[in-house]
Amino acid sequence: MNLSTPETPMSKTPRAERLFLDGPAGRLEAIFELPAEQIPLGCVVVCHPPPQHGGTMHNKVAHTLARAFVRMGFAALRFNFRGTEESEGVYDEGDGELLDALAAIEWICARYSAVPLWVAGFSFGAAIAVKAAVATDVDGLISVAPAISRFASGLDTQPACPWLIVQGDLDELVDVDETVMWVDGLAPGPELLIIPEGEHFFHGKLVELRAAVEAFINQSLADKSRE
Repeated sequence: MNLSTPETPMSKTPRAERLFLDGPAGRLEAIFELPAEQIPLGCVVVCHPPPQHGGTMHNKVAHTLARAFVRMGFAALRFNFRGTEESEGVYDEGDGELLDALAAIEWICARYSAVPLWVAGFSFGAAIAVKAAVATDVDGLISVAPAISRFASGLDTQPACPWLIVQGDLDELVDVDETVMWVDGLAPGPELLIIPEGEHFFHGKLVELRAAVEAFINQSLADKSRE
């Protein structure tokens, strides 16, 4: 994949709103971002890394994912899973968190039903995004360092949308060989990008990660326009 940053429609600071949305276990704290002075071309829900290890919607990889989409002209919704910071409820081993993600998808779709819907996530959130993409109809999926073995293995089916997995080859928490083996067992399977010298949190690699995500979005939108 060409990692050069594509031309992006956003040139000014995005508009951001802090809010709460109704979740299945209570209110979910969220940040909703819109591209400046532009009607969104699409929308995305971004899921954060494991809350039991301090992950929140403010994580820098989750923020990078949201910003990549906003730069491409999308509306982006980040939210805190149940029991995280000001979100109500308690951690539920991934099952309740999937329901939280589906509630966030329902919220954004109620506002932007006529544009493409994507889901994205990092680590634990990447696995939840995969399961959400199976559970509902989405137009694209980005999974960064997905925690496959614990939270997303054994799927009855795979997402039917354009799908990118990004992982660093030095990931100390998610085994890259396990990810490759899992991807090889899927048909037709996602596009897999391994970032050289990339650690789990992509220290020093966030610009490269953002460029990869933007390039994939740009290519997917171009392919869709030719259908």
